[in-house]
Amino acid sequence: MFTGIIEEVGRVISINTLGDKARLLVQAQLVLEGTRLGDSINIDGVCQTVAAIDDTGKGSFAVDTLAESLKKTTLGSLRPGSPVNLERALRPDSRMGGHFVQGHVSCTVRIQELRTTGNNVYLTVEIPEEQLRYCVPEGSIALDGISLTIAHINGKAVSVNIIPVTLKATGLGSKRAGDLMNLETDIIGRYVERLLSPNIKGLSFERLRELGY
Repeated sequence: MFTGIIEEVGRVISINTLGDKARLLVQAQLVLEGTRLGDSINIDGVCQTVAAIDDTGKGSFAVDTLAESLKKTTLGSLRPGSPVNLERALRPDSRMGGHFVQGHVSCTVRIQELRTTGNNVYLTVEIPEEQLRYCVPEGSIALDGISLTIAHINGKAVSVNIIPVTLKATGLGSKRAGDLMNLETDIIGRYVERLLSPNIKGLSFERLRELGY
C-alpha cells in the first residue's frame, strides 16, 4: 500500500529481458534508505518487489517485472535514462498525505493536453468507459503513482490540477501530449460498487434506504 506522494524521481539504468520477464535496474537514493530485499517500491504507479540492491554505494536497485505488468503498464516501454516516480510502501506510523494507492494499475491512459494557466498546470487524460465510472469531481486518482485530485470531467476527458511542487517533485515535467501514463482508480469506489452489486447478497440500495442512508 502506498499514498501517491512521490519520494524521489529515479532513473532507469538498464532493462534486460529474461524470457517472459524483465530485470529493471533503477538508480535511486532516498527510497533505498531502510529498504531490504523483498520490500515493495512503487515505480511509476506499479508495485514492484526489490530483487537486488547495489551495496557498492552507487545507489541502485533491481526488480523483476513480469509479463502481465510489461503488457498492462508503461514499464515495458521504459528505456535507459527514463525518469520514474518512486515511493516506498506506506508504514503504519506514516502520515497519509495522498490517498490509498495499491500499485495495481487499472490501465494505461493517453495524455490529451498539458495546459499552463498562471502557476497551475492542467493535465487532461482520456479514460476508458469501464474505468471512468470510478472517477468523480474532487475525487482521487493515481497517474504514474502520483496521487492527484480530479478537477473536471468532460465525457471521457478527465483533468487534474497540478501544483508547482508536484510538477517539480515528480516526473510530470518530462511528459508531453500523446504520452501514456499508468492509471489506478480509487479502490474505495471499486469496493463500493462491488458491495452494491446485485450479485452480492445482503446489501442493496433498498437496504441502504431502510438503514437511513
